[in-house]
Amino acid sequence: MNGNVVPLTRGSAPATPSLAPILSLTQAAMNSVNQVILDRMQSEIPLIPALAGHLISGGGKRMRPMLTLAGAEVIGYQGTRHHKLAAAVEFIHTATLLHDDVVDGSETRRGRETANIVFGNPATVLVGDFLFSRAFELMVEDGSLKVLKILSSASAIIAQGEVDQLVSQRRIETSEERYLHIIGAKTAALFAAASRIAAVVAERGEEEERALDDYGRNLGVAFQLVDDAIDYDSSAAEMGKERGDDFREGKMTLPVILAYARGNEEERRFWRDAVAGFSNSDEDLAHAIELIHKHDTVAATRERARHFAQRACDALAIFPDSEARRAMVEAAQFAVARGY
Repeated sequence: MNGNVVPLTRGSAPATPSLAPILSLTQAAMNSVNQVILDRMQSEIPLIPALAGHLISGGGKRMRPMLTLAGAEVIGYQGTRHHKLAAAVEFIHTATLLHDDVVDGSETRRGRETANIVFGNPATVLVGDFLFSRAFELMVEDGSLKVLKILSSASAIIAQGEVDQLVSQRRIETSEERYLHIIGAKTAALFAAASRIAAVVAERGEEEERALDDYGRNLGVAFQLVDDAIDYDSSAAEMGKERGDDFREGKMTLPVILAYARGNEEERRFWRDAVAGFSNSDEDLAHAIELIHKHDTVAATRERARHFAQRACDALAIFPDSEARRAMVEAAQFAVARGY
């Protein structure tokens, strides 16, 4: 990789970054991906498409399949193999969301009741399994063992990351290093794989594969860091979920890790009780937010996100300047600037 740097912020950068350029770039291909998703979530058992459709139609950004499509654009791939693979990526992501909502006992997502509330936990877990199976069917149909290895490995890493997060839940001693390892697995691994497979189907070299992998991985870390900051910094209407969900579930996210590290003994005692589940009322949440603002840990979390987003942009430096590269850079800018 060369030593060029693609600035995260430059004089010509938009004042308010948007996903509009990458949405426009990938719109035509995304229509094909959405058709694959619609076709492959069907089943002779009506509950399956009903439950899958409840989440899939819920207004998500489709960031992961979008990265597969944008990656294909930035390297100039002209084929269509990546359409089915982008759908496979979305099925993997959707399956993990269904399982996560059951594990977390979540009640809302993107402003709607979660599938586990509407359909029950057993059905939600089983339909998640169905979507995983559909994803692997699509991978096998593509016929590339390398693609299969990349996406199956990412699926295993995601599952390990989710288990690691579960083990770390309500453990105040969780370090920033451990936290970054967890989100690198549970979030960034699929971002990386979704980006990388574009270079594989285009039969590009290791350098292009690694560049897209690095872009996706760093963007995924930045995206999750901002998600965790938003839980303490935005209204439920903006987030599409209840504010303070992470707090009540005892999740050790970076804003909490930093607030605990920077706090005095009285504040640390509060955090120990809160993370253990002994202090999780609305008043406790308000106090937690007060401490997080006192120690500027949302700002610190967003600053770390900017660092990873810059690394994502730098990874694109091997590709020539193009509409696609600029759209991917702005997607990284949006990831750290967003409030939802």
